[in-house]
Amino acid sequence: MTKQDLVEVLAKKTGCSKAHCNEYLNVLLDEITKALAKGKDVILTGFGTFTVVKRKARVGRNPRTGEEIKIPAMKVPRFRPGKSLKAKVK
Repeated sequence: MTKQDLVEVLAKKTGCSKAHCNEYLNVLLDEITKALAKGKDVILTGFGTFTVVKRKARVGRNPRTGEEIKIPAMKVPRFRPGKSLKAKVK
């Protein structure tokens, strides 16, 4: 499912225009992004939790040349599905 597919489903179920649904979805995604950028967790009960985790610096390998490269430490977003989401996917 793409973002546009999701907008179409929202428009159909809510009766709003696709433009409004697209705007609402963009606002939701922007707010989740802002919260994660500030280091806050986003908990959507029944769906899952978005968190930010720190990855340690490590040594990787360039697949073309085989040369070792240093990969710096970084923060990455992580999603942990909720109990009901796991149950519905099963």
